[in-house]
Amino acid sequence: MDKKLVIIPTYNEKENIADIIQAVFSLEGDFHVLVIDDGSPDGTAAIVRSVIPGPDRESNLHLIERSGKLGLGTAYLAGFKWALEHGYDYVFEMDADFSHDPKDLVRLYKACAEGGADLAIGSRYCNGVSVVDWPMSRIVMSYFASAYVRWVLRMHIYDTTAGFVCYSRKVLEKMDLDAVKMKGYGFQIEMKYTAWKLGFKLKEVPIIFTNRQKGTSKMSGGIFGEAFWGVLALRFRRF
Repeated sequence: MDKKLVIIPTYNEKENIADIIQAVFSLEGDFHVLVIDDGSPDGTAAIVRSVIPGPDRESNLHLIERSGKLGLGTAYLAGFKWALEHGYDYVFEMDADFSHDPKDLVRLYKACAEGGADLAIGSRYCNGVSVVDWPMSRIVMSYFASAYVRWVLRMHIYDTTAGFVCYSRKVLEKMDLDAVKMKGYGFQIEMKYTAWKLGFKLKEVPIIFTNRQKGTSKMSGGIFGEAFWGVLALRFRRF
């Protein structure tokens, strides 16, 4: 059976973390979870530690604790390296707040394992706009951000900023993870573009994205600025 790891970065997600872990473990297919916590002052990491079995028992739940907010991109990069070191065949990105439906992990996996994709993207925009409970201003900003990326990079992906993704191991092995420059919102774009330029097959899987019901969003204006200028730099990068 393929080894599958779901990476969940966290910062102040005590309201969601136990439930999201249980939701992933309830799926068929033996998904493992790696939580990467950036020093959450609300005790998120302590909740994760409380459900990890003792050292005498093998666990499918793992935790990396980091000091301070080091950025979404650096969390995923640390998770990717950990996954490769521990022999996982498929590695997933997923938010902790249930904006991504854990049940869709199975569909992303099948898009790669059975559908021939090297990288599967849980897409909000490949079948129109599938976003629930976001303010219209945020939907417009997100939608046109992806349109901007398609126009600049000539990459035919409708949801280039999506954070719900399945990577096959060979994609991560081929990438130079230490060369990834963008650490915030633009990280998602850079990873997809790099995979595409390296010749891997990307496939969008339509999902319904639902705004978080518990906790607070970690989005900020600065990460959009990084993405805007970073995309222009990507256009001229040599691979």
